[in-house]
Amino acid sequence: MGYDRNALPSLPRGLRLLPWENDTGKPCYLSTNDPEGSLSRLADDIESDQLCDGADVLKGAQAVLDDRKAGEHALRLALRATTQALGDVLRVADSRGARLPVRETEVEAVDGDEDEGDDPQLQSEVHG
Repeated sequence: MGYDRNALPSLPRGLRLLPWENDTGKPCYLSTNDPEGSLSRLADDIESDQLCDGADVLKGAQAVLDDRKAGEHALRLALRATTQALGDVLRVADSRGARLPVRETEVEAVDGDEDEGDDPQLQSEVHG
């Protein structure tokens, strides 16, 4: 099963989205503030591997696309590998993004204390 960020509930504060799913395909979370813990380090290592794999898959997919003789089977394999790698990279991005500290201006904008139209970047972050 692939990563579907639209099916994921908003990431709970204080929980880390892990780079794997349980046996029924549901996301796994880690509840710890210890980035040096064994599970945190394992998750970091797996995320690093997934990002490297994504770069390799991108190169391979580009090679298939550049090969005018590549058949349907090669294209399907490249697309399948690319969608898996993209899902992994999105999961890593969502996990890391949820662990970024919230800036005070973002909290005020979400609470409605500031006009969201003043900062286009903030507006896309709040709504996107």
